[in-house]
Amino acid sequence: MKVGMNLFLWTDDPVDEAWLPLYERLKAMGFNGVELPIFNPDPEKFAALGRRLEDMGLERTAITVCNADDNPIAADSAIRKAATDRLSLVVDCCEAVGSKILGGPLYSVIGEFSGAGPTEEEWARSQDVIRDVADHAAKSDIGLTFEFLNRFEIYLLNTTADTARYVEELGRPNVGIHYDTFHAHIEEKDSAAAIRKNAGAITHVHISENDRSTPGEGQVAWESTFDALADVGYDGWLTIEAFGSALPSLAAATKIWRRMFQDEETLARKGHDFIRREWAKRRV
Repeated sequence: MKVGMNLFLWTDDPVDEAWLPLYERLKAMGFNGVELPIFNPDPEKFAALGRRLEDMGLERTAITVCNADDNPIAADSAIRKAATDRLSLVVDCCEAVGSKILGGPLYSVIGEFSGAGPTEEEWARSQDVIRDVADHAAKSDIGLTFEFLNRFEIYLLNTTADTARYVEELGRPNVGIHYDTFHAHIEEKDSAAAIRKNAGAITHVHISENDRSTPGEGQVAWESTFDALADVGYDGWLTIEAFGSALPSLAAATKIWRRMFQDEETLARKGHDFIRREWAKRRV
């Protein structure tokens, strides 16, 4: 098990060299790696960042989102082609930076709703795009892991079971479920049971508090969640995802309008120590 820190707490532009001192401090806190938002895919810039992070001893995972003009479920085939092209370029950035995991809601766009649930056509369109992207990722031994989001942010995948079916139907060995404790605690009847039932397909985990603030200081059922992850032998990343007011580009989805923590680095430190402490209890 490795502990990571998603950089959304600070930026969606991690290649900016101004952030390098932060990455050094995260390493000093004990993080094994950082999770890089790839919103502006540029393989050359991410390759340079990867070299700097490698020198620091920080491993990398990556995350992205889709936009209205590259939405995998769009009826317009040109938009779906744009989705394939952009996600494939993001995969190229993963290879350049040294990330073997690309997570997030890769299958649809955040914040756009039809007024109804997903149709069979939308499901099929999404999978057609993602199969091509998964095949491209497989050439570089990169795994795609699909983060289901709550019903207020997206409507194609909202639960672990939805995502397990999506993964199974894709029929690709390099795809899996990206389980996020924040979304799960909105949508699941029993979040620990969802982990146990779908353990074989869970390939990435976000540790995210119910208010998106400091892990361990909110209402997430942490005891049963960590128990379930330990019981099923999960040994992948436990990556903190928290949000503040730093990213106006995600405000429409995250709805973070007030400050809920002392400062970003205190949140990271407390969250890291909380994960290490809880995991150590279960790996004796």
